[in-house]
Amino acid sequence: MAVPVAFFAVFFAYPVTAIVGRGLKAGGDWQFGRIGEVLARPDILDVLWFTTWQALASTALTLLIALPGAYVFARFDFPGKQLLRAVVTVPFVLPTVVVGTAFLALLGRGGLLDELWGVRLDTTVWAILLAHVFFNYAVVVRTVGGLWSQLDPRQEEAARVLGAGRFAAFRRVTLPALAPAVAAAALMVFLFTFTSFGVVQILGGPAYSTLEVEIYRQTAQLLDLPTAAVLTLVQFAAVGAILAVHAATVRRRERALKLVDPARTSRRPRGPGQWALLGGVLLTALLLILLPLGVLVERSFDGAAGAGGSGGYGFGYYRALQSAGSGGSSTFLVPPLEAVGNSLRYALVATLIALVVGGLAAAALTRRAGPLVRGFDALLMLPLGVSAVTVGFGFLITLDEPPLDLRTSWILVPLAQALVGVPFVVRTMLPVLRAVDDRLREAAAVLGASPLRAWREVDLPLVRRAVLVAAGFAFAVSLGEFGATVFIARPDNPTLPVAVARLLGRSGELNYGQAMALSTILMLVCAVSLLLLERIRTDRSGEF
Repeated sequence: MAVPVAFFAVFFAYPVTAIVGRGLKAGGDWQFGRIGEVLARPDILDVLWFTTWQALASTALTLLIALPGAYVFARFDFPGKQLLRAVVTVPFVLPTVVVGTAFLALLGRGGLLDELWGVRLDTTVWAILLAHVFFNYAVVVRTVGGLWSQLDPRQEEAARVLGAGRFAAFRRVTLPALAPAVAAAALMVFLFTFTSFGVVQILGGPAYSTLEVEIYRQTAQLLDLPTAAVLTLVQFAAVGAILAVHAATVRRRERALKLVDPARTSRRPRGPGQWALLGGVLLTALLLILLPLGVLVERSFDGAAGAGGSGGYGFGYYRALQSAGSGGSSTFLVPPLEAVGNSLRYALVATLIALVVGGLAAAALTRRAGPLVRGFDALLMLPLGVSAVTVGFGFLITLDEPPLDLRTSWILVPLAQALVGVPFVVRTMLPVLRAVDDRLREAAAVLGASPLRAWREVDLPLVRRAVLVAAGFAFAVSLGEFGATVFIARPDNPTLPVAVARLLGRSGELNYGQAMALSTILMLVCAVSLLLLERIRTDRSGEF
């Protein structure tokens, strides 16, 4: 456990503590009175209120739309089911910048709805809510559907035989068993939407600001570190409370349930009602997931005249990515297309770091127990909710002196990305490691195997697929990390999300088209990674 603890202490706790200290200290003394002053400001109260209610609304809307999908994937067997499962998961591993760009192409100025009916939803809360549902649909489908597929349907059938109606049987038998999974999924959706950054920044405009967006504005634009520090503490406290409740729901979900093989619970739809439900879920996937992504791809080829072409469709925007300062723009010091290579290199290094740190953490959590270990397990999830903006800015002000003078080093970006990848590695590998029978390790030790050889001969063959799945998730989320990278990526080595954000931040059709092209490239890389994961993944239950 020493390596994961040291990694999080140096690259997470230290930068976050330092940035908070800079904001709340004056003359060497802590100024805790600033907390009350900041939280009493009307503009900050508005940010807190909007952050909370939009997260609640996003969570409720996601559950309403995604729970039917969870039932369909759990109980129905139909052609293309595995492919559709991968398709609905793609948005979750997409960078928030790509999600914002896709909905901008659908709902924004000159978007599909604007062209067809003159309707624009960008800079409205509806665009934010729909993008959040798009992003988190898979969290509900896979978390709830994974458990639902293992619940024995005969229990509900027995209740109906005893005279209970369909709804009463579901309410009294199935719903209590599903409640912990539904609560866990709802809490994760609330966490992701409560800390939303890229989606709100791109689609919300200046009228809407979550805590994360406001921390970025106070830090990068206004240089008001005291306000940013207070907001960081507020978000930290909220995320800690959410994770504590989530841990409790996970423990409830792990209690004894009569689970069966998912292959025994799924069957082809029967009757008009079930076929209509399947059709509704397929239509939802088409409109909610495939339509925004399809429009994004279409916009990357459309209007080639803006890239010096003759109009219509073409590769003009993609060709423009090969040169710096296209069309007189000074957005980049290097051709934007170089961001592809930068992102892939950074993500590969971040994946390796996340596998080492996350794998060691998962192994330690498997072999130890107690309140301290459970607390460490919860702490591993904090990078998913604590302000990435704070982490990125903290890197700049703390890792600038020997022996950790990394501010000008390329490794700074993979380190920040690995912080986000480690929780996915732990959550993927932990259930598999816990399923390994300790008696196998003990038998290997009795036969004279060293701990390293026992791990290589016993654990590794059993967890090889889980390692590959963990690596895939870590790679995808590292590729799309934006909040911290936007601070620490060098201008001559931008990542794909940073490059997209820079292009969207400048006016002009050429910049907009290049942003669509880069987003399409990033989407394809993430989608291919996810589809490969689906081919090697065998365990469909448990956490996401």
